[in-house]
Amino acid sequence: MELGFTLAVLGGAFAVVLGGIGSAIGVGLAGQASSGVMSEDPGKFGSLLLLVALPGTQGIYGFLSAFLVMLKIGLVGEALKTLTMYQGWQVLIACLPVAFAGLISGIHQGKVCASGVYMVAKQPKDLMKPVIMAALVETYAVLGLLISILLLQGINIK
Repeated sequence: MELGFTLAVLGGAFAVVLGGIGSAIGVGLAGQASSGVMSEDPGKFGSLLLLVALPGTQGIYGFLSAFLVMLKIGLVGEALKTLTMYQGWQVLIACLPVAFAGLISGIHQGKVCASGVYMVAKQPKDLMKPVIMAALVETYAVLGLLISILLLQGINIK
């Protein structure tokens, strides 16, 4: 296996691992807050589930990016492609926006969702307000995903 191919795989791995870490921390923060609220009012499970699940999307974005890398370099469905070291670096760098945006936004979205859980505990009818606040944080994960997809599509590998 050559260095270019290894660098490309490393880029996909960064996208999955960093996005997954951000999601795991974010879901954990929101889940802890929800568990506390549900210990007093188990009936709030349905409304709190959305706030707990929201930070999990960053891991999905990282997974999607890694899958696109796998398609691009031939790990899925066709013969492995030969990449120059330069192409490998391009793929790795193209994965960094979704990786770091997923890491940071997942953690911060979890904090926003945890605060939203406490709000819903006191004002159950206002569930959509913290969801909207959390969606604003999500915007940056989506932008990271979008730029990574566009960068990956711009890399010419034969």
